[in-house]
Amino acid sequence: MEKNGFGSRQNHCRAATLLILVCVLLAGSVLSFAQTEQPHSRIPQTEVPGRRIELKTLQGAVLFTGTSFRAKGRVPLIVHFHGAPWLVQYHVAEQCPRAALITVQLGAGSSVYGRPFEKTDAFERLIDEARRELALSRAWASITLTGFSAGYGAIRAILHNDKSFSRVDNVLLLDGIHASYTPEGVVLSKGGVIRAADLDSFVEFGREAVAGKKSFVISHSAIFPAAYASTTECTNFLIETLGLRRRMSSLETRTGMQQRSVVDVKGFHVRGYSGSTAPDHVDHLHSMTEWLRLLSI
Repeated sequence: MEKNGFGSRQNHCRAATLLILVCVLLAGSVLSFAQTEQPHSRIPQTEVPGRRIELKTLQGAVLFTGTSFRAKGRVPLIVHFHGAPWLVQYHVAEQCPRAALITVQLGAGSSVYGRPFEKTDAFERLIDEARRELALSRAWASITLTGFSAGYGAIRAILHNDKSFSRVDNVLLLDGIHASYTPEGVVLSKGGVIRAADLDSFVEFGREAVAGKKSFVISHSAIFPAAYASTTECTNFLIETLGLRRRMSSLETRTGMQQRSVVDVKGFHVRGYSGSTAPDHVDHLHSMTEWLRLLSI
């Protein structure tokens, strides 16, 4: 009996050892998988050489010009909403070194960015102050609006004004274009629809871009927030309303982002990417240079 008991214990030990080995192998597989996940390339924080001026028209707005900036002649203006100013300054200095840049950092939420520009002259006063600070004798060569995440709220509000709409040449949305569902909170799969009024200014700007009169670039991830329409859903709404179609793609950006779809019709460009996590969202700001190239700056 003792022998049988001992043999039984031996069998249990062998089974336990086997189980441990399996767990170790599984752990190794998980570690290996984690190591092969999509990389999230990040630009180290740096202060780009140049001049910085805090604008009085809007608290949180900073005017930046790099070392290659020259006030003589016509100067392009880029106004960026939301995201670390140093990072946007880095991208603009790399891609558009002769442009003037205004970064606007107001906090969290699209309404925080949209509210200041509900006043019809707010945007005009902002860009006019920047022109005076630089002592420019001529009008801006071009005006480009760029926004990351919640920053689209400012751009939507600015484009609602006819005068501002006509002055803006280019728009770049970095994983930032959202709308409410109707009924509120009811997703598309459950019978909800996207509130068209939330996207009407983008639709109109898209029409101008498709006609070759303006440039409109959208990059988006595959994040699904559920409480409101995702960047994918809102971009699909624009594409369908404009009578366009995506084409599939399997490219990889220099920063490791996985491109899944594209639209290129004259001045209208869409780049759809995989990724449904916070780091995937931040990728769009760190890769901003990828899409600045598509604009007529």
